[in-house]
Amino acid sequence: MRAVEIREPGPPEVLVVTERPVPVAGPGEILIRVAAAGVNRPDCLQRRGIYPAPPGASDLPGLEVAGHVAALGAGVTGWQPGERICALLAGGGYAEFCAAPAVQCLPVPAGLSLTAAAAVPETFFTVWTNVFERGALSAGETLLVHGGASGIGTTAIQLGRAFGAEVLATAGSATKAALCRQLGAVRAIDYRSEDFASAVRAHTGGRGVDVILDIVGGSYLEANIAALAPGGRLVVIGLLGGARGQLDLGRLLTRQLTVTASTLRPRSPAEKGRIASALRERVWPLLATGRVAPVIQATLPLAEAATAHRILESNEAMGKLVLVVDPAAAGRQDAR
Repeated sequence: MRAVEIREPGPPEVLVVTERPVPVAGPGEILIRVAAAGVNRPDCLQRRGIYPAPPGASDLPGLEVAGHVAALGAGVTGWQPGERICALLAGGGYAEFCAAPAVQCLPVPAGLSLTAAAAVPETFFTVWTNVFERGALSAGETLLVHGGASGIGTTAIQLGRAFGAEVLATAGSATKAALCRQLGAVRAIDYRSEDFASAVRAHTGGRGVDVILDIVGGSYLEANIAALAPGGRLVVIGLLGGARGQLDLGRLLTRQLTVTASTLRPRSPAEKGRIASALRERVWPLLATGRVAPVIQATLPLAEAATAHRILESNEAMGKLVLVVDPAAAGRQDAR
């Protein structure tokens, strides 16, 4: 099969097309004939050599795919060869075939092309577990989403609104801010020209927000704490602004704040399977009706993975980038 591998740690140019053996579906796994693969920031970190694949995972980049069931490993039931499928992976998505634990696989929501479905698993798994489980966002609360125009951000804005929260977002340009508002954010804060903590307090009458989803990390820590309402929860999922910051524990004590953080990739298939079940019950109906949808800026051929990484690392991307592996299948919405 064709695949894109990381020749050595480095810039996007180290991504090269190669030939690899087709993987075999082990017990409890599904072999997927890939139509399209999502591109995510962890892929870029892996390429640079600072976010290696977990033990036992494929060394190929790629954390999400959509395609068709090619074969079933021992013990897998409930699927048939040829069915449309999307999956969260620990690696291996930049290829014509990949193997995924069956518990991390989901049917493609009705009405979605395989290209659109390939942009769903990584961001929707991440937002669900962090905003609604760790952050415990409830209807009627307020959510601040940093990087609102990113793949994670566009997903979080839509899901927050769909489940009854008021959503604010930060963005780095007028165009990105407009996208955030289009998706349902009531306030889009240009972090290049505004102090987001002050803007949040002004919008909320000085109270602050209940939950913050943060992809920036250390450089935002103090301002995030200042932007939280009493009992608020800060959920950190990225470190674009560094891993260290100043934390005033007195504010946490007196205002009963929670700071939590998590990453998705190293979690066990059982944990990811639990998230998949929650998504299928709570979120898949929203995707099927079009109430929420992945935002895709561009699609590129598999061989142009390096270009996709350059776009993502330029910080100019809005929504997701998707690599098309099988052009004939990627755009279809039929059942096969």
